[in-house]
Amino acid sequence: MNSNQTSKKANALSSFIFASRWLQLPLYLGLILAQAVYVFHFWVELVHLIQAAFGNQDALQAIFQATGQPTDRAPQHLTETTIMLVVLGLIDVVMISNLLIMVIIGGYETFVSRMNLEGHPDQPEWLDHVNASVLKVKLATAIIGISSIHLLKTFINAQNYTDKVLIAQTVIHIAFLFSAMAIAYTDRLLHHPQQEH
Repeated sequence: MNSNQTSKKANALSSFIFASRWLQLPLYLGLILAQAVYVFHFWVELVHLIQAAFGNQDALQAIFQATGQPTDRAPQHLTETTIMLVVLGLIDVVMISNLLIMVIIGGYETFVSRMNLEGHPDQPEWLDHVNASVLKVKLATAIIGISSIHLLKTFINAQNYTDKVLIAQTVIHIAFLFSAMAIAYTDRLLHHPQQEH
């Protein structure tokens, strides 16, 4: 009898601990709201670019401020460099949005609950074999892509940054690269151990 009561208490505690995974749900919902903010930001920047292309000076000034270019000696029309910086910024937003989708869908599927998307025509390919390890590698790869875009934007606009900033961003990007390689190598060691001869 005492053993049965202990077993019931242990099962109840296990169920409670397992149910605590639902505490992550508000976090994923919050990330969905953050993605909505990114979508809004994307369209604001895109509208400014289109307006500036048609000669709107207010939109042009907003673009110069957003891309970190000086507004006091800015040209009165869009330049190739400015367009490139805006487009890279838009690509940056898209890549961060992709990263958010991976975290939201992959994290929910891995740590909270199954989505039961089998047979759904829009199910992402990577979701079939997603787990915590695969998610880490994919996130590290996405972060490198985002860091590359930031670094490219900085180099294109290098005259408006100090050498210290340029060096710091390059070092940070290299650190991301080494971190991703270390994560991928560790994952390979864990899942593909060397065969003993």
